[in-house]
Amino acid sequence: MKTISYLPRRSRMLLFAFPWYCAASVLCAKSAAQLVPLPAAAVLRADDYRHYIDQFNAQDNELYADQESIRNADAWPFLQQNIPLFDCPDSAMEEIYYFRWWTYRKHIEKTPDGYVITEFLPKVPWAGKYNTIDCAAGHHIYEGRWLRNPVYTGDYINYWLRKGSRLRQYSFWIASSVWERACVTGNFAEAENWLDPLIANYNGWSRERQGSNGLYWQFDGADGMEMSIGGRGYRATINSYQYGDARAIAALAGMAGRQQVAQDFQNKAARLKKLVQESLWDPKDQFFKVSPIALKADPNAVANPLPLISTRELHGYTPWYFDLPDADKSIAWKQLMDPRGFYAPFGPTTTEQRDPRFAISYKGHECQWNGPSWPFATSITLTAMANLLDNYQQNAVSAADYFNLLQIYTKSQHLRQDNGRIVPWIDEDLNPRTGEWLARAILKQMPASRKPIYERGKDYNHSTYCDLIISGLVGLRPRADNIVEVRPLVPPGTWDYFCLDGVPYHGHTLTILYDKTGTRYRKGAGFAVLSDGRPIATSRSLGPLTGKL
Repeated sequence: MKTISYLPRRSRMLLFAFPWYCAASVLCAKSAAQLVPLPAAAVLRADDYRHYIDQFNAQDNELYADQESIRNADAWPFLQQNIPLFDCPDSAMEEIYYFRWWTYRKHIEKTPDGYVITEFLPKVPWAGKYNTIDCAAGHHIYEGRWLRNPVYTGDYINYWLRKGSRLRQYSFWIASSVWERACVTGNFAEAENWLDPLIANYNGWSRERQGSNGLYWQFDGADGMEMSIGGRGYRATINSYQYGDARAIAALAGMAGRQQVAQDFQNKAARLKKLVQESLWDPKDQFFKVSPIALKADPNAVANPLPLISTRELHGYTPWYFDLPDADKSIAWKQLMDPRGFYAPFGPTTTEQRDPRFAISYKGHECQWNGPSWPFATSITLTAMANLLDNYQQNAVSAADYFNLLQIYTKSQHLRQDNGRIVPWIDEDLNPRTGEWLARAILKQMPASRKPIYERGKDYNHSTYCDLIISGLVGLRPRADNIVEVRPLVPPGTWDYFCLDGVPYHGHTLTILYDKTGTRYRKGAGFAVLSDGRPIATSRSLGPLTGKL
């Protein structure tokens, strides 16, 4: 493993602007190729949470059991061996945490090319080999990096990069996902082995989607955002993904001793950062917007984009997913908590509600991004918000706002069945004002010949939730060095206790717990981080902690 010497340690903001350059010298942590065992000193007992899985199994009608490699009967043994345990006073949040792991394992498929992770359980005609779709693959990797056995996401990355997949069918932040996964597993040698196909993929995007102005353009449908107001054009989505991927490739190339490649991709990232802020930022509305292009038939369309659209769309927060914007752009986040902006009882909305084109329609295309709340976008927004709260000095939003939106997101993941029973549920998109699953309702109204697919969104794997708990709310911020950094977003005074236990990290197993009185977990009062059962950082109060593995 080579020393990264081209970015010296300077200020805290610089380090967070480039979170993978966590030290002047990055040491290779232990390889995490094997399953990380739970230590004998684990605080939580797995059997105390088995009732959730039993409940989900009992409520499930297993419409697509034939598509699942890990059936319901095997769900608990798999989850017990693989997932971090989570304990907190909010019963709804705790339930949905286990529910989302329960649904995630349904999508882990064993194939002749290794494990893949699917988006839909039923086969859909626009999917590729093994029913794979790369639109949400970044979410799959971010979520799955916390599984104790890294083979599932490792095979999946290898599938996209080396097994003849349709890698650029949709926008996909694959290099950044590879890096962020390595910051959990600690296996950077594995990540370096993917460096050449990551570079080839980046260059493929540049050939296919980069305009002469240096920015990348995309169809909204190929962003997974059909029927959006912004439409086709230079979008904050793909440009942010390319920025994040350029930084990840630079970091991996530096570790591999390929300094010229590292420098080239640093330069690409720096240029994109400048272009996105100069060309896609609307100083009047203080938001990142789409610069549309005309119909593809116009040969001058890509070279001559139209003025920025007038509408704020939720994907304008994507740049913070990769810490792209300068601090002065943080004012954009005021729109997130504004009821005229994106805030809604089952939101956030994908388009600001003050816009006359905002719509919640039960007619036409079943997937519309002109108003409904999409968990895909909510996941990106909350991940970006956690980055903002951790890495920027700003007063637009607070940890209390993050907690509020996470509670709304939790509440939204339910369904009222015909018998009146409310059960945990994840699907495609929602009516942000009523919580009804919108695409499901539209498909249900379609002619009888199409009725069998109206439940295509059941257990939909198009977003994250567990990662938002682990890296956001509890605040474990993955790094490339041997420092464990925890920056919780639980607002002070909100909870008297919480515990995340059995977290695989750099070949070790972490426990992060807060116990106001010391009586729940009997490890002492206050906040603590344990590695393999050994305390490495403690505090009497809830707040940022760092410890060394």
